[in-house]
Amino acid sequence: MTLHAARITEGSEDAQRRRVYLTEAMSDAEVDVMSRWLGNFGDGDGDAPRVVPVTDVALAELVRGGGDPLLTPVRVVWLPETADGSGDHRIRNTLSRRDPLHPSRTAQRRLLGAVPERCRVLEGEAASLSDLEHRLEEHGGGSLPQFIRRQAALALERAERSLLGTQYKVSRFVVEDIVESRRFRDGTHDLAADLDESPVKIESRARDALIEMVAAQSRRAIAIWDQLGRYFSRAYRLDVNTAGFDELRRLNERHSLVFLPSHRSYLDPLVLRPALVANDLPLNHVMGGLNVSFWPIGPIGKRSGTVFIRRKIEGDEVYKWSIREYMHYLIGRRFNLEWYIEGGRSRTGKLRPPRYGLLTYLARALRESEGVDVYLVPVSITYDQLYEVSAMAAEAHGEAKSKEGLKWLLGYVRAQGERHGVAHVAVGRPMSLAAYLGQETDTKLAVQKTAFELCHRINEVTPVTASSLVMLAFLGIEDRALTVGELQAILGPMVAYITARRLPTAGDVDLTNPQVIRTAVQTHLDSGVLKSFGSGDERVFYLGRNQHLVAAFFRNTTIHFLVVRAIAEMVLAAATENRFVDPLAQGWAEALRLRDLLKFEFFFGEKEEFRADLRAELTVLDPEWDRNLGAEGHAESLLSAVVPYLAHRVLQPFLEAYLVVADQLTKCPLDVEFDEERFMADCLERAEEYRLRQQISSTESISSELFATALRLARNRGAVDRSPEDAGDVSLGERRHELAREIRITVDRVRRIRTLANAKLERIEVNR
Repeated sequence: MTLHAARITEGSEDAQRRRVYLTEAMSDAEVDVMSRWLGNFGDGDGDAPRVVPVTDVALAELVRGGGDPLLTPVRVVWLPETADGSGDHRIRNTLSRRDPLHPSRTAQRRLLGAVPERCRVLEGEAASLSDLEHRLEEHGGGSLPQFIRRQAALALERAERSLLGTQYKVSRFVVEDIVESRRFRDGTHDLAADLDESPVKIESRARDALIEMVAAQSRRAIAIWDQLGRYFSRAYRLDVNTAGFDELRRLNERHSLVFLPSHRSYLDPLVLRPALVANDLPLNHVMGGLNVSFWPIGPIGKRSGTVFIRRKIEGDEVYKWSIREYMHYLIGRRFNLEWYIEGGRSRTGKLRPPRYGLLTYLARALRESEGVDVYLVPVSITYDQLYEVSAMAAEAHGEAKSKEGLKWLLGYVRAQGERHGVAHVAVGRPMSLAAYLGQETDTKLAVQKTAFELCHRINEVTPVTASSLVMLAFLGIEDRALTVGELQAILGPMVAYITARRLPTAGDVDLTNPQVIRTAVQTHLDSGVLKSFGSGDERVFYLGRNQHLVAAFFRNTTIHFLVVRAIAEMVLAAATENRFVDPLAQGWAEALRLRDLLKFEFFFGEKEEFRADLRAELTVLDPEWDRNLGAEGHAESLLSAVVPYLAHRVLQPFLEAYLVVADQLTKCPLDVEFDEERFMADCLERAEEYRLRQQISSTESISSELFATALRLARNRGAVDRSPEDAGDVSLGERRHELAREIRITVDRVRRIRTLANAKLERIEVNR
């Protein structure tokens, strides 16, 4: 059976040209198949069709021969056997050398006898010699035989995609296509002039950078990588929310898609890949760090779509320019991309602040591509349980990060041998990058706004999981154990709140079903995050030793849905303390103060969107709140009636970590240059002391990750380094003390809400 990718209309100009078939190197069996197939064709005089092997010598002779023949690339392909769906991911199968798309010579003969339908001859799109000469001239000139060879390979790859499916959208000769273009030569000359260096040297460096980063894909590597991916991620069942994929397939017909997932695990690319393939989307070019390019991940990954990029490229303008040129090439040919907007795995479970580097390169590449647009696709990836969280929690407490390597990889893979639960994947609303860039004349500002909107859209589709809900119940109550009744008393109102808000839930599970919660509790017990004591009605559950940061990781995956509600509770608490004269204006000012205090921790909408969200949360608490603003004691009665209290569970660990940093800043000498590394170590020590003295409620607040965000806020407030406007040491010292005072007031307020919550919990348990 043959697939014809191009049809020539009888009587057309192309039909009158002599057809020349271009063939690649073949095995004896493939030569026989091709010969039989070519026997069906010939010219009008009955002569055998002319066949030219795709070699430099043969193609050079073809070019010198003159005339204007129609060149048709052909290839023998072998189809993979249909998967049996058995899910056998044993390591010996994973590491098998067998390549289903390139069987051995012996296997080819066997297949031709047993299942000949697995062998096909593909005919790529034909092109005349004159047309190829014209294309080469437009491309910037070069060797015509080499250009013919590349174009023939590309035509056959397009034909293969229509047969094998969109998963196999690969490209060869990428480096050659880029460096032999007029655009590349002009660009390197301009860059050489800017850097005052030799054009030859700049061109050589750019070529070397492209060779290092370009993903030289092969179908064999893709097959092996997919097998490895299934084995590495065997601990998880994949749950894909298919809403939105129809739109992505439609957009991908005309545009490149850039998938930007949340990043919580090394497994993320291996989880996303099958989700996309199952929904008929081609493989992405995945931008990854060189730190994970060690054997065997590096060689296999690079040949199956991973673009390994140096992590530190500051000051290397040639390397940066090469990345932009590669992106320009990829989006110009409608290849899809993927990278992680946070720049690294989340250590807290919630989204980290976005990194702008790759998005900036993409924006510049897009602005240099006329008539091209790309769509950014926010993607949420979450897990019920995650092996590596414990290691990240240890890093947050000050331990050194383990260096990635073969030994590390073997340990990581071995740990996946036990079932950890479900990996949830959902895609958000796609964004036209051209449209967002068009909203600002300043590219830097446009990229920042685009990145924050993208993170907001990731949060929109990040589902509430039963796993995160259970952890929410156990955090914010210090080290207290919970009975079954107390756990139900906490979770019941939370589930009611989530249901009322119509928040997305993982796998659309019914959180009101007690069995769903019991399963989540058991999962945490199995992993050691939770412990239990006793049995029956007297059985109590509590967080395991040093498991607070692990528990917080799972809670934080869905904490973004609860932040505005927590702020609403804090506004009510402030109103009861300060007796607002103008409750609406003063309450709004307090909400904006908290929004500013937490702006580096959470992603907020624009002010009007934030205002609308806050009003909605107050309406959930009291549908008549705006009519009762002037009533005596309204704030007190509203605060005391809150069910459930969320502020202490959502905000307290962050605010107490901020308090550690603010207090430590007040102890730093003003006449000594600020040493950030030493300061972070001091914060860890101070936090340990505060915890021992019960001045902070949980070890969750002892986190270098949270301290780093607090320090970022302090810098924004001018409380870290002396500014040129400072008069002596007074101004800097005052700013530090003012920040500490503001945070302490806020911490006292959230602790008050925690006291109210615990008192209500005690009353509920007594009444039982």
